[in-house]
Amino acid sequence: MTGWDRDYLENKEEYLALFDSSMQKEQERNIEFLEKNLKAATGRKFAVACSSGTDALLFALIALDLDSSDEVLVTNFSWISSASCVSLAGAMPVFCDVDLDTYHMHWESVSAMISDNTKAIVYPHLFGSMSDTTILRDICKNKGIVFIEDAAQSLGSSLYGERAGSIGDISTLSFNANKQVAGIAGGGAVLTDNKDQAVLFRKLRKHGEHEVLGYNSKMLGMNADFINYRLNKMSEYDAKRHAVAKKYDEELKNVNDIIIQKEEDGLQHTYHKYVVRFKTKEIRDAIKERIPGSGIHYPKPISEHPMYRGITHRKDDYRNAKQICDTILTLPMHPYLTDEEIKTVADTIMIMA
Repeated sequence: MTGWDRDYLENKEEYLALFDSSMQKEQERNIEFLEKNLKAATGRKFAVACSSGTDALLFALIALDLDSSDEVLVTNFSWISSASCVSLAGAMPVFCDVDLDTYHMHWESVSAMISDNTKAIVYPHLFGSMSDTTILRDICKNKGIVFIEDAAQSLGSSLYGERAGSIGDISTLSFNANKQVAGIAGGGAVLTDNKDQAVLFRKLRKHGEHEVLGYNSKMLGMNADFINYRLNKMSEYDAKRHAVAKKYDEELKNVNDIIIQKEEDGLQHTYHKYVVRFKTKEIRDAIKERIPGSGIHYPKPISEHPMYRGITHRKDDYRNAKQICDTILTLPMHPYLTDEEIKTVADTIMIMA
């Protein structure tokens, strides 16, 4: 039974009551209420809901008025939209390597790939974690580069008191079904402190309001109501996921041949995913076959996907991204995992690693 199934059974009466009440509300008000709550959760001046995290990232890039000579620095270890949105916005993605311990973009790789054509950096927080981006943000500020924070996987996380979604010149969120705060029909949001950008984002989600070239990216009012419900329960869900992660830590602490994602001091992790790495791809693949609900995030660097393979573009030596892709495994993670289920996963790893 999946985490979604267990969550529905646990909260069935509340969900049914939510659907009933939502049908009786003015749908636009649901969206406005969600945007108000997202501003409170992230400390931003403006939040604009849309139909997906991908659209939110695309809107952020469109606001920069990019052209084919412009470059945007992206990670080579993430979901493909980190790069594809850059291409859709008319610019060239430049792939950077990641830190072998945290899996986040490495500031030295980013610094080395900056050119006179660099207009922005898209920086995703992965798996519910965050890393210190102070150096990167200082570089961006000094060079006039826009720092776009992709907080799709880390809403609710914080580092040194800075909340995910609060640190970018523009920040984006996702409410896809696999996220900690999930909608019934996906969803996303773009966050900014710039009023003009917020006005543009609202136009972009509604066919440009016949003023600019836009998209059909409005969020359903009922979906906004559902996201609000889960946003209000975020602390409860995060506490349960944290307890699951600590149990994994305890069960896996004596397994010598695995590597767990490094957590920086001061991190409040939300554990969107619990990931481990093994010595070889062969060991990883064999263990994956024995653990239902496990997965690989991500199976290959973005630059090796067919849409980017063979295209002339600048990219860093991405040896770390390649090594992580070959050895990483996502373990089952949701708030309703039992101690017995966690121990079964850990015992399988202990035997096979």
